[in-house]
Amino acid sequence: MANRSHEPLGQALRHGLEPLVYWANNPATVLGAALTTASAFTMIYSWLLWPHAGPYAGIALWLVLPAFFVGGLILIPAGMWRKRVMAYRGGLVPTKYPPLDLNLPLYRRPLAIVVVLTCVNIAIFTTSTYRGVTYMDSVQFCGLTCHKVMAPEYAAYQNSPHSRVACASCHIGPGASWFVRSKLSGTKQVFAATLNTYPRPIPTPVENLRPARETCEECHWPAKFTANRLLVRDHFADDEKNTATRTVLLLHVGGEDVLSGKAMGIHGVHMAQGTVIEYLPADRQRQNIPLVVLRRKGGEPETFQQEDARLTPEQQRAPRRTMDCMDCHNRPTHAFELPEEAVDRMLAAGRISPALPFAKKKGVELLKAVYGSQQEAGEKIPAAFRDYYRTTYPQAAAERAQDIDNGAQALVAIYNRNVFPQMNVAWGTYPRNIGHMNWPGCFRCHDGSHKSAKGSIINNDCGACHNLLAMDEAAPKILQDLGLTGQPQASSR
Repeated sequence: MANRSHEPLGQALRHGLEPLVYWANNPATVLGAALTTASAFTMIYSWLLWPHAGPYAGIALWLVLPAFFVGGLILIPAGMWRKRVMAYRGGLVPTKYPPLDLNLPLYRRPLAIVVVLTCVNIAIFTTSTYRGVTYMDSVQFCGLTCHKVMAPEYAAYQNSPHSRVACASCHIGPGASWFVRSKLSGTKQVFAATLNTYPRPIPTPVENLRPARETCEECHWPAKFTANRLLVRDHFADDEKNTATRTVLLLHVGGEDVLSGKAMGIHGVHMAQGTVIEYLPADRQRQNIPLVVLRRKGGEPETFQQEDARLTPEQQRAPRRTMDCMDCHNRPTHAFELPEEAVDRMLAAGRISPALPFAKKKGVELLKAVYGSQQEAGEKIPAAFRDYYRTTYPQAAAERAQDIDNGAQALVAIYNRNVFPQMNVAWGTYPRNIGHMNWPGCFRCHDGSHKSAKGSIINNDCGACHNLLAMDEAAPKILQDLGLTGQPQASSR
């Protein structure tokens, strides 16, 4: 082969392009070029026409079309490579490639087009990759694409304090390693949804959830001192008058004082600097905790074991969980209510009129009934609620028809937010660990039976966490003194 080291640049470029042009003349490469070009123009047109596509259109725009685009790009060199391999096997490799004269517009213009399109393709590929990843991390994709699977979580998310926080911010967080891990997990979930092999209900991801220090604490600082909080909880009795009472708590949130370093209150005891709490759960949902290990800053670890717990050697050697925010705030976004508290909330807010006789009792009764689907519940609950007043309280049915209709719709809203028969999500499927009224919660550890070898007991004094200022009183004096009287309002929970 002639020495081309001293060839002019144009001539060297021509000799370098001649084999590429020759090998590119094959059906696969031409198909790849056509596929890439067509998908590129379609993507650009779609991006301009539908910048905010729906969940299923988004799959086509941000996932399917880019896949065709990349597939076309792969076909171009694949076709060239295949033609070259076949030529070598058949002994048909030319000793001299057809000449490519760059002085002729016939060759120069297509070459310029190829160079420009290559730059455009790089820009399109980069943009589509970025927008595809962004779309897959969007709330729309997480909550609506697999609408049946994620319906319970999405409904709870929309009514949560984090309803303006993207799903990926908590479930993935920053960093490449967790991004890759989440996409691999997501691929398995796509296959499960496609093959209809996913569990019902979807289990809470307690094992694989990213540590709260890398997600929650990006915004929330648990050691920050927080003053006492006044909680007012409204309750309505099951009697004819829906008798309203209020419970008032002074919650000692606490934290760690930045200047003095003194830890106090709930957050201070559990999350102060240098404090590490480990525990051994006996069940997957972490509702049974027989063993707790406490390490204070500069102190020796102290082990507390439940008196009636009989741990096997395997359990004693099992990995222990280091306590963080999620062990108490286990459902900060995807929280589901029980029917009693949900009806209390609607009565306090006026969505269900307390003037309707037995509204609390009847509402809870209808919510607890078994329905085959949300559609069935949406038909039967309003009909039964109206029939109850029409047959039992005809005067109320005539005078308060609008209140009855509003109450019926409020009950349907409660049901649709908390019960999903198609996913086997019923009342109480997902326990909440905040408090101790409906689930073990705090009493998983603070039950008075966790003792150490020294005889110490994990504190179970109610006053350590809150002061009970009023308990189910019609007109608590503390609220009158604070000027917070009037009709019950939606509870602070």
